[in-house]
Amino acid sequence: MHDILLINISGPDKPGVTSTISDLLSRYDVNVLDIGQAVIHDTLTLGMVIEVPPGSESSPVLKDVLFACHGMGMGVRFTPINNAEYEDWVGGQGKDRFIVTILARKITAKHIAAVTSIVAGHGLNIDHINRLSGRISLGEKSKDQKACVELSVRGAPRDIAQMRAQFLAAAGDLGVDIAFQKDNAYRRNRRLVCFDMDSTLIEAEVIDELAKAAGVGEEVSAITEQAMRGELDFTQSFKRRVGLLKGLDESVLEGIAHSLPITEGAEDLIRALKALGYKTAILSGGFTYFGHYLQQKLGIDYVFANELVVHNGKVTGEVQGQVVDGKRKAELLKQLAAQENLNLQQVIAVGDGANDLPMLSVAGLGIAFRAKPMVKESADHAISELGLDGILYLLGVRDRDSEELLTRS
Repeated sequence: MHDILLINISGPDKPGVTSTISDLLSRYDVNVLDIGQAVIHDTLTLGMVIEVPPGSESSPVLKDVLFACHGMGMGVRFTPINNAEYEDWVGGQGKDRFIVTILARKITAKHIAAVTSIVAGHGLNIDHINRLSGRISLGEKSKDQKACVELSVRGAPRDIAQMRAQFLAAAGDLGVDIAFQKDNAYRRNRRLVCFDMDSTLIEAEVIDELAKAAGVGEEVSAITEQAMRGELDFTQSFKRRVGLLKGLDESVLEGIAHSLPITEGAEDLIRALKALGYKTAILSGGFTYFGHYLQQKLGIDYVFANELVVHNGKVTGEVQGQVVDGKRKAELLKQLAAQENLNLQQVIAVGDGANDLPMLSVAGLGIAFRAKPMVKESADHAISELGLDGILYLLGVRDRDSEELLTRS
């Protein structure tokens, strides 16, 4: 018969608590079966499951731990665990694990309650809860804040599709983003991020800006909106829009490129990804002229887009080569993954429109960014409340880690 005990210690955080207790236990040749520690607002909580060897008695161990904790001003509680309970706990280690990430400008108790209620409703146990975002000053303005809490949960969801739908509904009602992904080796080893360009890396649709300069803004914008909502075939609508640009002066392209508004968080995200060793790509239904401009500005590795034909300083209203539509984006993503010797599970795709759905569906992590409702409903993950750097939270990167990466890059 093994003496197995759960020890819970809590009190003011201070150096030496864990070392003092573990050193004391070592004198009895105690086997540590599980251990966890957390600090919240200078309050430490330490938990240990220990096995007291047959040659020792648990009473002296408990007495020594009790005295040591009293001397440090810490509270302690002992709970015996019988062998059957312990073996049942061991048997649970093969269960699937998932990560639920809550992202917002500010996270409230209402947000936590909604998410944990859905998790519990599907029979999942929460193992850990961690704050990934930095500490927030009371004087910091809400629009400048970022908040992220990550839950590690265990078990088999009763209905994953239903749970995702519940998360999506809760996110819409509460004004937060909720991501749910399997916790596996691929999540911690992703290496390529493929971005849409228009309304993703930049806060504009370039073709609309070109159309305004050509005097056909309203007509082209209406076609763009229909295409992004999935109401028109992308390739046909694209050619119709490009045809309306015929005669536009080439000099207009440069002016628009230099005035493109970069999406919130894009520059910090790319710098952090590069520091982490990721490759990045633009897979766009827009134009290579602007893709290459962003490539130079942000440090993107690959660019695939449409080649706008210019002749004698004028736009001809045509594109050269195969149109980069939704199907082509997915093909290019697969080609890049193969070129980089990556499994598709190691690839992230980010986009906002209906033509991005094919690449979002084949990537290991497909993220609908500030997307149209139909796209958010179809994608596995969505970010609408934060900037592009919110993607780092889905990779498990803490604010303090990203700050260090940005300092060194």
